[in-house]
Amino acid sequence: MSIAENIARVRANIAAAAREAGRDPGEIILVGASKMNDAAACREAIAAGIDVLGENRVQEMTRKLGENAYDGAPLHFIGHLQRNKVKQVVGRVALIQSVGSLELLDEIEKTAARQELVQDILLEVNIGGEEAKSGFAPADIHAAAEAALERPHVRVRGLMTIPPADADRDTNMRYFEKVRALYVDINTKLFHNELEYLSMGMSGDYEDAIRAGATMVRVGTAIFGARHYT
Repeated sequence: MSIAENIARVRANIAAAAREAGRDPGEIILVGASKMNDAAACREAIAAGIDVLGENRVQEMTRKLGENAYDGAPLHFIGHLQRNKVKQVVGRVALIQSVGSLELLDEIEKTAARQELVQDILLEVNIGGEEAKSGFAPADIHAAAEAALERPHVRVRGLMTIPPADADRDTNMRYFEKVRALYVDINTKLFHNELEYLSMGMSGDYEDAIRAGATMVRVGTAIFGARHYT
């Protein structure tokens, strides 16, 4: 199937999951996770009406920016971001979804201040407590949000999470529901209910994420096909 056909199928699944949860399908943002796909594939997704493109790797993102791969759609950075690469990302993407430490938050603040701009971000929640994964522990997300509010050159737009890859479906749903609860809590207590984005769910679980309250899903292989790692 073509990228356009895949996007249509994913949107139909999004709509069905949203209606099942009593939600408006129009409130779900579809991010095409375009890692390891070339500029032509990105352009095809944009032509087919993808809402956003998301990149995981700074070097690949920079190369494709030079190829005008993202013209016509917002670009998000959705992968692990190292502090020494922040300057290559701030100001070049509409949203950094993966801010999972105070050190990274500080580096984004400093870089954005030098550029005299405000960088939109999501705070990443390490919902499974995985040692090898970045992200704030659920117990620390309130303090992280407070810290972000003290930094004038970053703006928190919501939360992002990636459950453990080996979690079964029931456990995954519980993780999604816990992050949704954290989102509602900080939105009410700290952000005057102005947060917009709860980024949860990928190709294998985006429908369940929507049922649990996601407003943004990051879908790669279900749109672009299987990635071939070397």
